[in-house]
Amino acid sequence: MEMEPPFEDLYKALSNKRSSINYDQSLLKPKDDVIVTESVELPLIDLDRLNSGQLEYENCLNDMAEAATRWGFFQLINHGIPEDVLKRIIHEQKKLFHQPFSNKSQPNFLNLSANSYRWGNPKATSLTQFHWSEAFHMSISDISRIDQYHFSSLRKTIEEYSVKVDNLAQRISELLATKLSSIKSSYFRDNCLLPHTDSDFLTIVYQDRVGGLQLKRDNGSWVSVKPSTNVLSVNIGDLFQALSNGVYKSIEHRVIAPQKVERLSIAYFLCPSHDVIIQSCSNKPPIYKNFSFKEYTLQIQRDVDSIGDKIGLSRFLF
Repeated sequence: MEMEPPFEDLYKALSNKRSSINYDQSLLKPKDDVIVTESVELPLIDLDRLNSGQLEYENCLNDMAEAATRWGFFQLINHGIPEDVLKRIIHEQKKLFHQPFSNKSQPNFLNLSANSYRWGNPKATSLTQFHWSEAFHMSISDISRIDQYHFSSLRKTIEEYSVKVDNLAQRISELLATKLSSIKSSYFRDNCLLPHTDSDFLTIVYQDRVGGLQLKRDNGSWVSVKPSTNVLSVNIGDLFQALSNGVYKSIEHRVIAPQKVERLSIAYFLCPSHDVIIQSCSNKPPIYKNFSFKEYTLQIQRDVDSIGDKIGLSRFLF
């Protein structure tokens, strides 16, 4: 039985719509703005430095804040998540995605919330919005719903990983917040949870050695990020950019899927409750209007429904 979703069918459907969506044949060819010109190593933050005296603590914190400002991304070592847990989460993930598509696409698969399993981009209106990927999106509350009879090792591993990565996400957020004014140290613990969404304060990603992550720099060029073993990648999300009044950057990024090699990653999204108001913590004039997380997610959904893609923070500029 086929384990992959019917990507080819969706691709053909988009191709057949070319006359009605201003399809451009050149989209299938490399352009200057999509060619990767270099491979880079992201700023590497060693969290053990936080336990090496006050001076080293301050230096580590400054390096982290500078990376969030200049790159919007950085990587972590000595992050506190054991290598064994990282290996097991990838192993369980592989077993899950190797399930037949007919199983994964069932509404009650794993006993998760509706629409937890996603593939491609059913809202895509052009080939440039096509996603050759599949994913399971689940909130922390969903983990306890996983079918324990058939997927006990998956549930146990995700539970173990989620506890550790949640503590890490809270810690990183609070450390970054200390470099900004008017944010209490308890802000993230008071307001954050993990809904299945892509717009957040920050994301922590563990990926295999295949790589594929690319970032868009200020000059419009794309750079490829070198994969590293047992390293976690952290990227600033839209909400942290708004909260910091543009100091920390939510950088456009993408993943280029290899043609003949399977790529696996697991991402943790640190998000607020829907009623939390996101507002600038800066003493300078705010760049963005105040908005609730619910308003933000609803605006994203409207944009995806109408044009097939997210617009994001620019919707909330003054």
